[in-house]
Order: sequence, then structure tokens, then C-alpha cells
Amino acid sequence: MKRTFSLWLGLTTMAGLLALPLAPAQAPAPEKMGKIHGRVLNPTGQPQGGGTVSLSTDGGATLKYSFPVQSTGDFSGEAQQGTYTLVYRAPDTPAGKMVDSIRGVKIIAGQDIEQNDDMSRQEFIDQMSPEEKKQLEQLRKENSEALKANALINQLNADLKVVTQDKKDIDASSATAAQQLGANASKSDIAAKTEEIKTAKYTDIESLMTKDTGLKPDESLLWNNLAFGQAGLKKYDDAITSFKKALDLETASKKPRGAVIGQAQAGMGEIYARTGKIQEANTAFDAAAKADPPNAELYLRNQAIIFFQQGDSAAQVAAADDAIKTDTNQSDPNLAIVYYVKGQGLIANATVDPKTNHILLPPDCAAAYQKYLELAPNGQFATEVEGILQQAGEKVAVSSKPPKGK
Repeated sequence: MKRTFSLWLGLTTMAGLLALPLAPAQAPAPEKMGKIHGRVLNPTGQPQGGGTVSLSTDGGATLKYSFPVQSTGDFSGEAQQGTYTLVYRAPDTPAGKMVDSIRGVKIIAGQDIEQNDDMSRQEFIDQMSPEEKKQLEQLRKENSEALKANALINQLNADLKVVTQDKKDIDASSATAAQQLGANASKSDIAAKTEEIKTAKYTDIESLMTKDTGLKPDESLLWNNLAFGQAGLKKYDDAITSFKKALDLETASKKPRGAVIGQAQAGMGEIYARTGKIQEANTAFDAAAKADPPNAELYLRNQAIIFFQQGDSAAQVAAADDAIKTDTNQSDPNLAIVYYVKGQGLIANATVDPKTNHILLPPDCAAAYQKYLELAPNGQFATEVEGILQQAGEKVAVSSKPPKGK
């Protein structure tokens, strides 16, 4: 963050400072008025807020007009036409003294002149003592470094904003593809277009975060996002390396952020799951849930879905059970998909009764399907689940209902 420096406010003993009493301000004449505006800058060259800028006709002994200085260092006001000495006083400047003055300031009737008070000018610096000049140089150096750091942070935040939008575009890629191709597009064309959109977005994320991790290699959030882009491009080895870099940085920090650790662990868990490393995947997802309890349900739900997508029935059932345990009241609609995933994993072991031709569901399978319907009676898979239960001779506890108006 940019620092605010106040050292110079104590420089009131330097040569040229006045110690004369300040007479009461006189009322300005109503005719031939002009305006003045400007900015006060301290010796480091940064805006100085607070205090007053005044106009004097006698070198500062009498302050005829006074204008407040805003927090941005800006001031403005109106005065009668004439030539003045501009005087700046800080809020804590002793009575009868000033911080700076500029002679020969001309107010012109009907005009708005600009007059800044820049105390980084050489004339002002020359009045400082050697010790004050030494301190000022140190402040300038620190301020320069702070400005560079702020510029970098602003750039990184801008890139992270782009990444956030890229992620939203990835989530909406299928709908975007369908819209771009039109109603007559085939499923294969939509799928190809969807993949094209995703690849472009993942590539953009990888490019931005490769640059930014080079600029600020000690920020774990950047490494997490780089890994996300690499994983989306199926550069799994690179993604694992980046996720581990994020973990190492975050766990070594003074105040580790659970959400960052959770994202890294879950990211590795997904890669392990998609590459058939079941034990490593389970370990990573468990670590994500432990590090970031508020998002444990999300991590474990995703774990179950990923194993379902990979066609690993046993792993998806085990992951679904872990996710279900996070819902103590068993009433979270977000977990409906998990019950469906569990049912689909269990039904892989179903058989058929040769006498009745009914499906013989394994233990817990019907209960999982019934729970799905309870939580999502009009969900994406409701019709499918009802059909399975009916084929198994099970009474459907909750039937789906068509939306109103249909």
C-alpha cells in the first residue's frame, strides 16, 4: 500500500519560516473576483491532504483568504483580483508559522488559475538540514518501492479478474456453443464447439498465470490458478507441480489460508481421480475437506461426481457416502446429485428376478434413489430414477411434478 508520510510536517524551523502573529482575515471585495485551484504535494512528491492554503498580501503576516485542503491534496477557492503570497499550513502547524509559501501568485478577475504547492521542488529541499534531507531520501526510496508494489498488485488483480471471467465462460461453454451454432446444430458439433471454447479459455488462464507467477512467485493463489489452466489443458504433470508449489507456499506462510490449501488439494484430487490413482485422489480430497471445512461438502461432492464421470462404481459410492456424512440433517438439496451418484454406483451390481422380471436392487440403492427424489423431485434425473424404482417394483415415495403452466 502507498504510504502517507508526515515527517516533513515538522520542518517548521528551517530558514524562511515566519513567526509573525496572524491577523484576522479581511472580508473580500465583491467585485473583480477570480478563482484559484491546485494541489499540495509533500516533499516525496505525493499528495498531502489536510490543512489550509491561504492567500496573503503581506508575505504571510495576514491571511486574507483561506481554503481547506482535501484528502487528495486538492484545494480551490475564490479571491479578489490581485497578487498574493500562497501559504500552506498543516493541521498541526504552530500559530504564527507556515510550512511553505509561494510568492507572486496572481488572481485574475473572471479566470480560474491553477497554482500547485509542490514541496518536492529544489527551492524547498534546499532549506532542509542534512539530516532532514537524508530522511527524505529514505522516504522517497520507500515510497518508490511501495508504488512499484502497488502497480504490480493492480496488474495481478486485473489478471485475476480476467481469470474469474474465463472460469465463468468455461462453465457456460456448452450453452454458449449451442447458442452460437443454432437450433439445427448436431450434438457432435456442439460438443466440438464447447471443447474449442474451453480450450481457448484454459489457454488464456495458463498464459496469464505463467506470466504472473514469474512476476510474483511467492503468491500461492496464482499457482493455484495456473494449475487450474494446466489441468484443463490436460497438462496433468505440470498442474500437479503447480498445485504442490501453491501448497508449499501456503503451508509455510504465517497465516495459511484454508481455502487456498483446499483448492490445491482438491485440484490434485481431481487429476488423480481422472488418471486412475484412486488412493491418491481420496487422500487429496480428504485433505481438502480437512483444510477448508466450510467447503468440505463441495469438495466431497465433486469427488463423487468425478469418479462417476470416470465410471468407477466402487470409488463413486465411497465418495458419495463421505459427502453424505457432511449433511447431518440429510436435507441439503445440493447433495441430491450425490444420492443419484450413489444409486448409479450401486445399481451396477443389480440383477433381474427371472420370475417377475423386476430389477433386484442391491442394499441401499433404492434408498439412495428415493432420497434423490425427495431432495430434487423435479431434478434432471428424476424421470430416470422413477423408472428404475418402478422396474424394481419399488413404490415411489416422491413423484416428480411437471412445472406449473405445462
